[in-house]
Amino acid sequence: MNPSLEASPLLTSAEAAVPGMDPAAVERWARRQMRVSPWLHEEVGSRMAQRLAWIKAQPSAWMSWEPVHAGIQAHRTVATAYPKARVLVQSRVGEHTLDVLKAAAPESAGLMGRWRYTAPSLADAGVAVDMLWANMALHTTHLPQTMLRRWHAALKPAGFLMFSCLGPDSLAEIRRVYALLGWPVPAHAFTDMHDWGDMLVQAGFAEPVMDMERITLSYSGSSALLDELRSLGGNLSSERAADSRGRQWLAGWHSAMEEHLPRDADGRLLLSFEVIYGHAHKGQPRIPVAQTSAVPLQSMRDMLGTQHRRTR
Repeated sequence: MNPSLEASPLLTSAEAAVPGMDPAAVERWARRQMRVSPWLHEEVGSRMAQRLAWIKAQPSAWMSWEPVHAGIQAHRTVATAYPKARVLVQSRVGEHTLDVLKAAAPESAGLMGRWRYTAPSLADAGVAVDMLWANMALHTTHLPQTMLRRWHAALKPAGFLMFSCLGPDSLAEIRRVYALLGWPVPAHAFTDMHDWGDMLVQAGFAEPVMDMERITLSYSGSSALLDELRSLGGNLSSERAADSRGRQWLAGWHSAMEEHLPRDADGRLLLSFEVIYGHAHKGQPRIPVAQTSAVPLQSMRDMLGTQHRRTR
């Protein structure tokens, strides 16, 4: 019998939505069907993949979390790093994601396990992987602690998590322009890496290692900048403008960006992103303290580090 992952108290505890994020907007963005990954996500995924060289463990199975959003080429880089490992693909739009991955790399289709789930729960998926790869996903959910618990539940004991996300200094230049003009915020507030470290521990992860870097991109003009922003995600803030904006407002937006954003020596518009990288191992299962505690048999085996042996 496979124990249900929902039996874990870490997976079932309630979570209040992140203040300032619109759950409906989050859901719409999560179900979009992209065919091309954002350039920034590919770049961050490439940098995160370089960190795999620091890890001696060789996964026999790993999970790729929303690989089209995270970066198709980054997904292929990780698959190449672990050519013998089984690849489990998680996506809210599973069939579409697998079609995009196969179209991008038909020669490597045999390396990918045709696995996916579209349900909001991992309870019946029978998931057990040694590594979970989640590039640029954590800042796009209004329930990050729930996401962390799902990642934790999907990992084998001693499995590890690799993730990245945007930090609070991202889009600082555009936020200043919006504030100057009295416009609603251009994006929700992003979480600090120290808070992510605390949430990792609360979710059951051990030895979290966090670091960050700032990436500054330059653009030939406001049109190129807008194309980049549209590829990165919609405005998920509950404080965004409630009505649709017309051509006149869009023209004003372009003028504002051209006038107020900083420029480099060549006159190109500048926009910075704070990128947070995180790595953590799955900690040993914890028994909740209560007058009476029922511990699933598999959880007890994991805590003891032993395997059941049938006697004859």
